[in-house]
Amino acid sequence: MKKKIITITGVPGSGKSSTAKGVALVLSYEHFSSGDLFRKMAADRGLSIEGINIAAETQKEIDFEVDKWIEKLGQEKEGFVIDSRMAFHWIPEAFKVFLNLDIRKAAERTFAQIQREGRASQAGSSVEEIYHNTMKRLESEKKRYWDLYKIDYTNPSQFDLVVDTGKNNLEQVIGIVKDAYTSWQSQ
Repeated sequence: MKKKIITITGVPGSGKSSTAKGVALVLSYEHFSSGDLFRKMAADRGLSIEGINIAAETQKEIDFEVDKWIEKLGQEKEGFVIDSRMAFHWIPEAFKVFLNLDIRKAAERTFAQIQREGRASQAGSSVEEIYHNTMKRLESEKKRYWDLYKIDYTNPSQFDLVVDTGKNNLEQVIGIVKDAYTSWQSQ
């Protein structure tokens, strides 16, 4: 059974939050972000986003708390877009989107955002530092989700739509997702 829910995941820095906010806006849906929840949890613990990812490798309750929140959200609501690494797994009836981007390009985007507006629990003094931290984060997340659930969230075969955000600007990505979702809903 299809639900009026869109899950958006992807590699760090691929534009999940921006895309999810934009798609939610054009569809008049609510927007939720497990990344925002994760960043708040990191800040509450006095950790960076990379630090909480490393901590979550041994403190499984960190992921379980986020996962429970996502699963409950998917059971209780419809009409929303969520950017989250694992929402596609916890809300299987949703339209599942994966955003792909070269990690070097992702680091450049993340660094530019940090320079412009800052980013909760994430800092970096150079693109190289962000790249290194992003690679550590990606490896940590892949290890955690494999250890917890035997899932590689970067495997594109698990998704209804895969979009390369390096080849499309934000407006194009939002349009691609909206159009594919609308088509999926009508099938």
